[in-house]
Formats: sequence, C-alpha cells, structure tokens
Amino acid sequence: MSKNIKEKYSYSNEISNKKVIDNFTHLKLSIFIIPLLFLLIIVLFLYCNESLSIKNYIDLQKDCFFYLNSKLSEYPNALINLTQIGDEFIFLTFLSVLFVNTPKVWEALISASLVSALISFLFKRLFAVPRPAAIFDHEKFTIIGETLSGRTSLPSGHSITVFTLLTVLLFAFMPKPQIKKAIWCFLIFTTGFVLVFTRVGVGAHYPLDVIVGSIIGFFCGLIGIFLTRKYFIFNWIENKKYYPFFILLFFSSCIVLINKILSINLFVYYMALIFLAISLIKTTSIYVKK
Repeated sequence: MSKNIKEKYSYSNEISNKKVIDNFTHLKLSIFIIPLLFLLIIVLFLYCNESLSIKNYIDLQKDCFFYLNSKLSEYPNALINLTQIGDEFIFLTFLSVLFVNTPKVWEALISASLVSALISFLFKRLFAVPRPAAIFDHEKFTIIGETLSGRTSLPSGHSITVFTLLTVLLFAFMPKPQIKKAIWCFLIFTTGFVLVFTRVGVGAHYPLDVIVGSIIGFFCGLIGIFLTRKYFIFNWIENKKYYPFFILLFFSSCIVLINKILSINLFVYYMALIFLAISLIKTTSIYVKK
C-alpha cells in the first residue's frame, strides 16, 4: 500500500468516524421520552384490558399469537435464518466490518450490548412469563428450531438485541436531509420488526413480548450512545496496538461459526462468516502495515 493510498484511506476513516461522533453529539436527552412513552402506552393498554397478571397477559394475545404463528411459519427456511440474527454474536459478526472505519460505532455497540444484557436478564426474571411452549399444546401452533419452554418470555431477548444494535446504527449513520432521514428510519425499523417477529413465527414469544423487547432495545441503544458520548471506557479499541486482541477475537469467532455450520447448515452462518473473514483480513492487514 503506497503512502498516498494509506493517507487517503486513513483520512476517509477519520471522516466516517467524525460523522458518527457528530451524529451522537447532536442527540438530546429528550429522545428518551419516545421509548418511555411507548412503554407507558402498553402498560395502560394492559391495565385497561385487565391483563397485568401473567394469565390475562397470555390470554389477551393468545388468538393473535396463533394467527401470526400460523402465517409466519409458512416460511420456515426464512424464519430459521432470520431469527438467528437476534443472537447477539451473529449480529455483531455482521457489524464487525464497521470496526476499522468507524470504531466509535463499536464503542457504542459494546456499551449498549452490556446494558441490554443486564436489563434483559433482570426483566425476564422479574416478569417470569411462561413461553408459549410451556402453556399451549404443541400441536396447536408451530415450533421451528429449539423448543423453549421456560418462564422467560417477557421481554424477548432477541428483540432487545436487535433493536439495541439497530438503534446505534440508526443514529450513527443518520443522514442530514429530511427525505433521506425518513427513508433511513423506515428501513431500520422495518428491518427490525421483520427480524423480531420471527420470534413469534418460530413459536418462542407472544407478540407483546417482541414489541416490549423492541422498545427496551431502543432504550438500551440510546443508553449505549450516551455512555459512549460521556465516558471513554472503550475508546482504546481505536488504538492499533490492541488490534491483535481483535484479530484473535475475529479468528476465534470464525472457528465458532464454522462449527455452527457443521452442526446446523444455515445460510445466515455462511454470510456471517464472510463478513467476519473480511473484517479479519482488513484488521490484520492494517496492523501488519502500520
């Protein structure tokens, strides 16, 4: 790599990272009103329908769950692949390509992911809602993949993960023009809801589980952004002397994905492996030529 090319590449990365930082900086604390308002609406909705108890919560959406599950489960191959993206490990492998060019995004992703993991753990145990497979006859609905039957239905962990990471991407790469901003928001939220409702299609969650999980994920993504903006806990990832750690991490993740492919031959794993391999090659190349 010639000196001029290296300088242009470095300058391009700096510009990309600066745009992300600028977008994060312009966010106001009032943005937290949005997820809190939606959560309040759902609580009021459940209250008005006398569905704040576990039994009534399930009964309220039983028919909707059966309907959505029957319709969505008509596409089992798409569902089983798309629902894997709600696994934080899989989603982050796709986002690994952002590591070199926009490390500030990864700082926010790490912070937001830690927050979301904690909140998901606490809320699942607080509400202790049985999953559909623990309540309904398995012959009445479709289960695709692993049968989950614990008391961890509300909120959906996959939905929290999806919207936590998508929220970081939403604001990190938010365009300035209003039309492009509207299109970008539409694409992000459409992608998010397609991914989270696969959890209903595979028979793992009730509809409100994924809606509440999505709202909580949006909240966690915002927390991750504001933590990154105020504190610099993970800014060390920009330092190239730590690249060997990430090279090892990406390489180990490739091994994990290969094992997953050998165990469950899913298309999404091949795609994740390609993204991860690109990230591994790019990171290694930059470290070797630094």
